[in-house]
Amino acid sequence: MVVKPDWLRVKAPQVERVGSVKEILRDLSLNTVCEEASCPNIGECFAVGTATFLIMGPACTRACPYCDIDFEKKPQALDPNEPFQLAEAVRRLKLNHVVITSVNRDDLSDEGSSQFVRCIEEVRKVSPNTTIELLIPDLCGNWDALKIILDAQPDVLNHNTETIPRLYKRVRPQGDYQRSLELLKRAREIAPWVYTKSGIMVGLGETDTEVKEVIQSLRDVDCDILTIGQYLQPSQKHLGVKDFVPPEQFDAWQEFGESIGLLQVVSSPLTRSSYHAEQVKTLMQLYPRHKS
Repeated sequence: MVVKPDWLRVKAPQVERVGSVKEILRDLSLNTVCEEASCPNIGECFAVGTATFLIMGPACTRACPYCDIDFEKKPQALDPNEPFQLAEAVRRLKLNHVVITSVNRDDLSDEGSSQFVRCIEEVRKVSPNTTIELLIPDLCGNWDALKIILDAQPDVLNHNTETIPRLYKRVRPQGDYQRSLELLKRAREIAPWVYTKSGIMVGLGETDTEVKEVIQSLRDVDCDILTIGQYLQPSQKHLGVKDFVPPEQFDAWQEFGESIGLLQVVSSPLTRSSYHAEQVKTLMQLYPRHKS
């Protein structure tokens, strides 16, 4: 058994603030990936009034063995009130930056793209200055659905690569590494003004060389932002941790990614794809883009 090191200890959250955010989420019948995926940063994020909203769930149509989101329940019909409730949560929490993600909905003909669009529209109505980041699934390679999402003009389009190609069959059995890269490449071509982002987790048996190859591949499709974090096993039924990567290795990957042209690499043991996502606002000021 691999023992969790000291650098993965998480500070206890401020109970009052966490409870306040949870109360709003329950009142509006909203799900968050913070809760559904057992994120280790839930206390810190809730304590400062942020959350990553999980739409079209909580049931997922895929069964990735690293993920704690429920795949045993049958997916339900989309809730037409969800976009309004999400926008109301953004208003109540006074969010400057919001991250909206979803479960995989391979059962829907448009892969759920229309629900993403409605959420963007409703958030912009009530909080026009809030920047919007979407963390989307691979859409089963439905590029028409991708265009529908990008036509709604999110500020950031995030799609996680998750792991190295060699581990895909074990880690993401229903995913495809090249399809994920193609999604990011097409996003840049369809909407060059949108910041593209991806994320990977480590500690599943990858080598330093393999991680660098993924970082280079993301740069080759002109990805802007990359997050790298330590995989943590949600339960005994999930994939086990092969090793706990030391902080200095995360620093080395950050240095490498930024040296080859990525605009930002957020890399640390506790980094997750939407951890401190609001920092993109600074990036947008340094590297402004405008729709032509």
